[in-house]
Amino acid sequence: MTMKIRIALLTLLTFSTATVASDLKDLTGRASVIDGDTIEIQGHRVRLNGIDAPESWQACQDAKGKPYRCGNEAAFALADFLNASQPTTCLAVSKDRYKRTVADCFRADHEPVNGWLVSQGWAVDWPRYSRGEYAGEQDEARRAKRGIWRGNFQMPCEARAARSKRKPSC
Repeated sequence: MTMKIRIALLTLLTFSTATVASDLKDLTGRASVIDGDTIEIQGHRVRLNGIDAPESWQACQDAKGKPYRCGNEAAFALADFLNASQPTTCLAVSKDRYKRTVADCFRADHEPVNGWLVSQGWAVDWPRYSRGEYAGEQDEARRAKRGIWRGNFQMPCEARAARSKRKPSC
């Protein structure tokens, strides 16, 4: 490889790494709920790190087998939780394939948003990204039959895969 090509590649790598790093920024502000695991702060979409909530179109069954829109309920629960203590602060971890910031978020009273959603049964731990960080909260929600654990449901990542006729990524 010629010296000019090496220098060009090194320069490109340096600037592309700097761009990715500068793209990651922590956010604080009034959060609007997009769905059960996505919020928006100051016009930036934020995907909650390490968890997976039912999609807004997703249906679950309650303890009596009656279907309900669990994705909508998860989003409403998140909105109520966030509105009780604004602003929300999100500490950026990465960007996802949709260019959303992936973050660990906290209410003004320092309550962790990601863990709360799992502990209330409105999201599940996503070990692929969390490395099991929310496994305890998920076990607690399952035992207490909170949120989606009060009946039957399809894991959100499996529901998305089934809807798009592809293999699940979970």
